[in-house]
Amino acid sequence: MKRAAPFLAIFLIQALCAFFFVSDILSSVIGLRSTPISWEMREAMEIGAAVGLVLGVIVGGLMLRRALKERHRAEEQLRRASGAFADLLAERFEEWGLTPSEKDVALFAIKGLSTAEIAQLRSTSEGTVKAQTNAIYRKAGVTGRPQLLSLFIEDLMRDDGAIRPMPEPERKVAVSAK
Repeated sequence: MKRAAPFLAIFLIQALCAFFFVSDILSSVIGLRSTPISWEMREAMEIGAAVGLVLGVIVGGLMLRRALKERHRAEEQLRRASGAFADLLAERFEEWGLTPSEKDVALFAIKGLSTAEIAQLRSTSEGTVKAQTNAIYRKAGVTGRPQLLSLFIEDLMRDDGAIRPMPEPERKVAVSAK
């Protein structure tokens, strides 16, 4: 709301100034009679309205410049986040020991492509893609796509900027019968 206050103030000032000029012209055209005011007072009102409009243009220009700078900053942050995500993907894929084919499949899966779409893009069967995704999930220590994606989202959303350590894969312990 604090950011909207300057916009609202400028809008109101410009609206009042524009109303003054438009009403003055319309009263002359229509021929409305009003109580005469001194020419000095009329000149002062016109100068005030003109100054209000000019100030509105100046402040509007400054706000536009600030908005463009903020947009540029946001685009830069998005570019950096995209680069960080790509680096994070490569780092995790190496940690998990994924094969080049598994890396491709994992990337497509993270992008949200279906098994059939991945198979078509890679010119392989859906069974091969399913086997590769199962291997990826096993190596990553997750049970499916949502968990796989959440690993990367958690890393990117950390407050300290550090990458979380790789979780230890669950080991199956054989139970001996007595």
